[in-house]
Formats: sequence, structure tokens, C-alpha cells
Amino acid sequence: MAQYGRAQYWDDRYTRDPEPFDWYQRWDGLKDIITDVISPESNILNIGAGNSRLSEELYDEGYEKITNIDISQVVTDAMQEKYKDRQPNMTYQQMDCRSMDFPNDRFDVVLDKGTLDSVLCGEGSTRNVHTTLSEVARVLTPNGVFVCISHGEPSYRLTYLHCPEFGWNVMVQTVTKPMMGLVSTMEEQSNVHYIYVCVKGETFAKYDEQKKDILE
Repeated sequence: MAQYGRAQYWDDRYTRDPEPFDWYQRWDGLKDIITDVISPESNILNIGAGNSRLSEELYDEGYEKITNIDISQVVTDAMQEKYKDRQPNMTYQQMDCRSMDFPNDRFDVVLDKGTLDSVLCGEGSTRNVHTTLSEVARVLTPNGVFVCISHGEPSYRLTYLHCPEFGWNVMVQTVTKPMMGLVSTMEEQSNVHYIYVCVKGETFAKYDEQKKDILE
């Protein structure tokens, strides 16, 4: 089993393959959903950022208050160096999402593209996922939003996200997986990624009535 929860695993991986890599989706596949829950003023945390281009693309569209964390020192050093002149308001820090060095109520939005799935593939997965989500809930503001992009179906992921102590309202949406030369439909579960929008508080202020109909 790959040691996804260990920093050394990721340090080795990013040393071998430093080229940018995006799990699941690029920004274009996510923006219609994510832009409903963020604004240019939002203070954003991207957990398990790796060397994804997601934060770069967000920044280029006017969302400049972005903090990126990853368990790998190798990749955070490389990414901080890469963007220090191009996007100076965006920072990278080596940090374990299971134990974040941020105060309570620090971020308006927390983004996760594949990190929760990675934690679930490692040892002690149930405990580590709960610890990660507890930390996410802690650093979110009282009306903050956690956006989790996952390959996991709702029957599996909602078991973790609906934990009462987090106090989240969870809405599930799907986006078609990027396909090379193939046609896919949203009805084919194997051809979609799931986006879990987890909101603290009582309402989805920026969602219209049609989207509210699929509130879990």
C-alpha cells in the first residue's frame, strides 16, 4: 500500500516528477460550481495543493488571497519559488492537514481536490479523515464553505461529511471526468467526479432554488 499519509512518500514523488499535475479536474471543469461559493475577497485555503495549477488559475481570475498547504516540503518549496514574483499574494507552506497551524475561523473557503481521497487510501484512514475534517471545520469561519472534489460516491463520502459535530449542510454536484476522445454522459457514474459543497450555517446564500433541490 502506498504511504499516502507520509511526507517522505510525497517528497520522493515530487522529486522524481516535478512537472505540474492536476488530480481529477482543471479549473475550467470546476469554476461554474466553485465561483458560486467564493468571491475575490474570500480568504481561501487549498489543502494538499501539491503542484496543481488550480491556485494559479484561481489567482489569474482575481482570487488572490490563497494559502496553499501540502505535507511535502519538496513541493511547497518548489511552488513558493515558482510563484514568488508572478503571484506574490499567494503562499505555500509545508503543513499536515490533520494538524494545521492556523487559528480558529481563519478561512472563508477550504478547497480539497483529491486530498481526502488520498487520506482514505492510507493507513488509519477512518481516524485520519475525521481528524482532517475536524481541522477543516475548525479553521473555517462561522459561515465558511468546504469544497471537496472527489471520485468517491455520496454513499461513501457523506458518511464522513455528515458528522454532526461539523454542522455542515452538504450539497452534492457532479462534473464529467475529462475524457480523451471519448463521449461520456452525466448519468454514467463512472464518468463523473463528485463535488461536495459543505456549508456552515443554515443556508446556501449564493445558490439558486434549482441547486437547492439537490441539498442532501
